[in-house]
Amino acid sequence: MPVSSVSSTEKDIVSTKSRTRSKTRLSRALGIALTPKAAKYLEKRPYAPGEHGRTKRKADSDYAVRLREKQRLRAQYGIREAQLKIVFAEARRQPGLTGENLVELLEMRLDALVLRAGFARTTAQARQLVVHRHILVDGQLVDRPSFRVKPGQLIHVKEKSESLDVFQVAAAGGHAEVLPKVPAYLEVELDKLQARLERRPKRAEVPVTAEVQLVVEYYAAR
Repeated sequence: MPVSSVSSTEKDIVSTKSRTRSKTRLSRALGIALTPKAAKYLEKRPYAPGEHGRTKRKADSDYAVRLREKQRLRAQYGIREAQLKIVFAEARRQPGLTGENLVELLEMRLDALVLRAGFARTTAQARQLVVHRHILVDGQLVDRPSFRVKPGQLIHVKEKSESLDVFQVAAAGGHAEVLPKVPAYLEVELDKLQARLERRPKRAEVPVTAEVQLVVEYYAAR
């Protein structure tokens, strides 16, 4: 009798569990919670993963410290190294402090603002909602997570998608307990599943954990 094949649903469950374990391990390595579930793990195990995680390690080198801060920033936005380098180069060309510019530009990504508005529970989910064509900007469908939202533009959920469970949970404030307070640069009407970027974010308002000057120093030394 032939061995039955694994269903797509079972594969999805296994894949989700694998991603969750990966995010939790990365969270412990970087010392920041990248997902709500990882936050719970960090409360119980506030040390790095691996058999030597509990032991006191020797002080990291300057390079290792800068590298970790860069990895922290990258992980919180869920972007590739190439993407971060492109935004860094743009931040460097703008007036003001490069590190602050870097975070402010990253924060204007569509997937980041979908998360801040409370439409999604995690960065990965926010990106998925954009890629799966559920999000509009000023009435136009945008399926690119890296899309740079401009001040004054309206982000909203496609009308046909509003009845989906994921958005019904969001509209009811289902993610409020696991997300930071909505920042001042966003005006959100959660019940209408819409949010407007009022102005460019300021670094001090952006809820990410990273010593941006160390990130600048990391790239300056490359």
